[in-house]
Amino acid sequence: MKRIIQIVLAAAVMTVVGCKEKKQSDDIITTRNEIVVPQASGPVRMQEYQQTKQVNWVGRTYTVDIKRMANDSLALVKDETGQSFVDNSISLRIVRADGSVFFSKTFTKQSFSDYLDEAYRQRGILEGLVFDKVDGNNLVFAASVSFPQTDEYIPLEVKVDNFGHVGIKRDENLDTYGNDDLDSE
Repeated sequence: MKRIIQIVLAAAVMTVVGCKEKKQSDDIITTRNEIVVPQASGPVRMQEYQQTKQVNWVGRTYTVDIKRMANDSLALVKDETGQSFVDNSISLRIVRADGSVFFSKTFTKQSFSDYLDEAYRQRGILEGLVFDKVDGNNLVFAASVSFPQTDEYIPLEVKVDNFGHVGIKRDENLDTYGNDDLDSE
């Protein structure tokens, strides 16, 4: 009988010890999952884009028509992961009110080559060209060559004067407020 009492006591002690609250840690243990972004099976193409805008310039109304298209005749561009991208060409047409074409030119990244460093010549694509403003006898456009699918780009300024001459320069004076007339504080 003494042996049965010892066994019951041992079981009771083990039950009490087993039910004792364990000290909790604030550490959270989890597994680390890496997100793998699948690469496209072929070259990535940007969407077509078109902007048409009527502007008053040198006393007359003109229509500015800009169209971006992925251009398969241009060399493919590869990013640092090896993903291929189709470069773009952008056509700019400035049309008089009577429908006659005052200016027409298609831009490629090569059009801006003198304003790009070697990394952008090799891995950049012509991303965009948009109408910015009228500045005296110039129509001013903002252009960019970017590393595909990133926020890294070279800002460029394209001016077309009233004789149809084109001027290009790197845009060092970014208008981050959307208004050139804001006073500096």
